[in-house]
Amino acid sequence: MQNKETKGMASGEVNVADVGRATAQTSQLGGETVTLNQRAGEFFNPRLNEQQKLAVKRILSGQCRPTPYVLFGPPGTGKTVTVIEAILQIHYTLPDSRILVCAPSNAATDLICLRLHQSNMLKPGAMVRVNATFRSTETIDDTLKPYCEDGDDVLKALWFRIIITTCSSAGMFYQTGIRHGHFTHVILDEAGQASEPETLIPIGLVSESNAQIVLVGDPKQLGPVIKSNIAQNFGLNMSLLERLTSRELYLRDEDAFSACGAYNPLLITKLVKNYRSHSALLALPSKLFYQKELEVCADASVVTSLLHWGKLPRKGFPLIFRGIRGTETREGHSPSWFNPTEAVQVMQYCCHLSKNENAAVPVTDIGVITPYRKQVEKIRFLLRSIDLADIKVGTVEEFQGQEYMAIILSTVRSTEDLFDDDKYCLGFLSNPKRFNVAITRAKALLIVVGNPHVLVKDPCFCALLEYCVMNRVYVGCDLPAELESLQK
Repeated sequence: MQNKETKGMASGEVNVADVGRATAQTSQLGGETVTLNQRAGEFFNPRLNEQQKLAVKRILSGQCRPTPYVLFGPPGTGKTVTVIEAILQIHYTLPDSRILVCAPSNAATDLICLRLHQSNMLKPGAMVRVNATFRSTETIDDTLKPYCEDGDDVLKALWFRIIITTCSSAGMFYQTGIRHGHFTHVILDEAGQASEPETLIPIGLVSESNAQIVLVGDPKQLGPVIKSNIAQNFGLNMSLLERLTSRELYLRDEDAFSACGAYNPLLITKLVKNYRSHSALLALPSKLFYQKELEVCADASVVTSLLHWGKLPRKGFPLIFRGIRGTETREGHSPSWFNPTEAVQVMQYCCHLSKNENAAVPVTDIGVITPYRKQVEKIRFLLRSIDLADIKVGTVEEFQGQEYMAIILSTVRSTEDLFDDDKYCLGFLSNPKRFNVAITRAKALLIVVGNPHVLVKDPCFCALLEYCVMNRVYVGCDLPAELESLQK
């Protein structure tokens, strides 16, 4: 006969620590699965949805150790909120835990530290932020500086139970002589953007037999930036997250029907409730990348705020595809392209959005994405000329993880004869991950500016064009022959 505790372990059930008690009945990290016993109302953040709660419970139980646990977070599904809850629960529920939290960039790492600070759940001396020695203090948020001061001495930092640093900076701990397995948990946020060697730096600091490794991210969004052709040829442009999720152990069971999305719930949780975008903006990426599973859960008052904007071709549908057969060009020996016609059109849309008397969008809530640095430069120049310099203009890499009320995407390329330019012409445009990131930043309005005769050659942009034509939100130049029939 199993007692209640053993039965709970076998079934995979685990209760999260009650905030008031924050005590564990069993917390032996090296032995059996952690089991807890406390009252209801156990989450620090009561607004977590069921998938987020499930992910926290799985991370806390550690049943998959030492196999990495994956938190699969499509755009706008609240993976950072889930990570914060998981860190707090580990910290309070497992008194012997020592958590190493990493991300590939300072921005992503700082965000975790800031959110933990804002939770007001950590006592002084619980958390430290370790920076690279060459990082300028001017780039650090004032709120985070006290945590960073404690991290200046790496040996001193090891006394803290929650250590936050970048994947690369975690390498400094190898020089301290800490015992193998010092950290009981390693949590890697934005794991899809880290190269595999980069990811292995913090993973190497935990025990290979009983540590809990958590990879958080989205393999369908941007991967690591690898500039070496040799490194790319050897597969270093694929993250550990993407490689693992392509293995049989982490794949969906297409024949299964379960509330967990047909994944092995002990190894992977996929978040599907989207809190960012209007349903019209979510439908296509959900179909192309996420098995049509994304659910619209955004604040209706936010995502419907531009449904009656004057420039919409179809009121109530916050999407525009503006077809332009512009001219792409380069300056001197610069490899970067720009398109003056598209740049002017982007400027006009920005002006209409920000200076609309009825429903003006704040300039800080408008984002302009474009693939080429030279186009970024030209659009910024035009926006400065009409006092809109505060509108963010950048490449898609600069927008991952961010969201804006309105997004304008300028695709730039316009050469319709691609035979001599295949290597360069659709580098950005033919990358599904970049496409996915670009079209999932907007909350209430997405405007795409580009040449349909070029974009139709890419499967993702072709699907977007078809979607826009069928929903009567395509405006501008004539359509390619293969799309004309959709207008009828």
